[in-house]
Amino acid sequence: MDNASNSDEKRSHDAQVYEDVSGAVASGEISEAMVVAEGEERTTWFVWLLVACASISGLLFGYDTGVISGALVTIGGDLGPAELSSGQKELITSATTLGALIGGLVAGVLSDFLGRRPVMGIADIIFIGGAIGQALCHTVWSMIGCRFLIGVGVGVAACVAPLYIQELSPTRLRGRMVVVNVVAITGGQVIAYGIDAAFENTSGGWRWMVGLGAVPSGLQFIFLFFLPESPRIMIQRENFEAARATMAKVYALATPEQIDLKVKALAAAVKQSVEITNSTTLLQRVRLILMDPINRRALIVGCGMQAFQQLCGFNTLMYYSATLFKEIGFDQPTAVGLIISGTNFIFTLLALKYIDIIGRRRIMIWSAPGMIVGLVLASVAFHYLTRKTGGQLVDGTEYSTTWSAIVLVAMIFYVASYATGLGNVPWQQGELFGLEVRGIGTSLATTTNWAGNLLIGSTYLSLMDRITPAGAFGFYAGLCLLGWLFCLCCFPETAGLSLEEVRLIFRNGFGIRESQRLRREKRAMLQGEKAQKSEKASSA
Repeated sequence: MDNASNSDEKRSHDAQVYEDVSGAVASGEISEAMVVAEGEERTTWFVWLLVACASISGLLFGYDTGVISGALVTIGGDLGPAELSSGQKELITSATTLGALIGGLVAGVLSDFLGRRPVMGIADIIFIGGAIGQALCHTVWSMIGCRFLIGVGVGVAACVAPLYIQELSPTRLRGRMVVVNVVAITGGQVIAYGIDAAFENTSGGWRWMVGLGAVPSGLQFIFLFFLPESPRIMIQRENFEAARATMAKVYALATPEQIDLKVKALAAAVKQSVEITNSTTLLQRVRLILMDPINRRALIVGCGMQAFQQLCGFNTLMYYSATLFKEIGFDQPTAVGLIISGTNFIFTLLALKYIDIIGRRRIMIWSAPGMIVGLVLASVAFHYLTRKTGGQLVDGTEYSTTWSAIVLVAMIFYVASYATGLGNVPWQQGELFGLEVRGIGTSLATTTNWAGNLLIGSTYLSLMDRITPAGAFGFYAGLCLLGWLFCLCCFPETAGLSLEEVRLIFRNGFGIRESQRLRREKRAMLQGEKAQKSEKASSA
């Protein structure tokens, strides 16, 4: 009888929760996370497998942006000219970024129409074609064209992979799961530098460097046939059974009743977005994200964080670190570049552990000053390093090993700070937008990222020539200071809030206080659930 009584009580509790959810939907307080499922704080094998497969997109992103650093110093005369000029190097590098800008612009909207999974498959096909094309290039312009093609794939993958992971992850683990994709990006950069070092002294080794990118993209294309679509997209298409089956795998330890409630609550939350999507055109939704105050604030935060990530100058190290370290006197510049990418990888793992515990806002407020310190130290070191060459880096000059070492230490400190916060947090962008504008919002934010990347990547060498390396790194430090102030004033906390709850925080301003209020309520609710379970366990 006790078991039957407990079962009836549980069903009554679940019914009450659904009633609360329905009421929350009516009042605007939407939250699938109000339905607490057994074991949802634990990551199941299914979620890990799904995220690992999706994160191959991140690995390709990292590999294809990192591999060019070593390739540029080993191409030699293989593309026609005896030696690539600074302008040709900038064109080859920035072609990828221009392609990524275009890919990112269309990816989110395309994924709303086709689904998240098919669009990742399109990115894989582009990756394969671009990688093989690069390996077969014999002219500078064909290399630029293939780097552009690779860039389109990078832009699509960078936009859709985090979005897909966010929509399939349990709320309490969402930040950590997206960081897995960023770990894959940094891991791809480490692999790229390792392969660069392995083929550095091989004749035509750069062809192997760029061509090997076809391997992981081919593997992911096969894996995609076995991955599910996002439950939110399934519900949007009224495929409730498929959504329920996927949710049951995500919350493997939950009861069938809890899964039903999760799906019903999610359907209630998605319903408003579906109605907007079905009754508006794409152009009207673009206008909606720009004119509606809630969507506009979310867009400012998403685009602002992505701009900060690129304008801080980090990707100049990814693209030109081997060139830079060669100029300041290191004998093995590619190996030294591997230290930088290794630091990025290790500290991204730190973010993987703490981003959901510490929170997105707090981790940004703490880590950004470290970037400023690292860049200022690098600027000072470059000033003293280049005094005998008029402030400029002159290839072949013997520079002070002490100041060269200080430059390296400053770069390591800067990269460690970047990887802990700014390298991860902007890619949580999908959680800022309601479902009806999520694809458009992530497209615009990703496009901002690549526009900033294009600006920095295409001007870095020229900036170093015009205002000296000390001036260039001091300039990046100033941009980092502005980015930190933006975080203090505009960036709210989203950790622990469901994708539907995040929209609520932008109702009045940028929601820094509102996000803290919602998080306190969520913590109180979870503590109440735990207390009830303890009481039942002690009375049983």
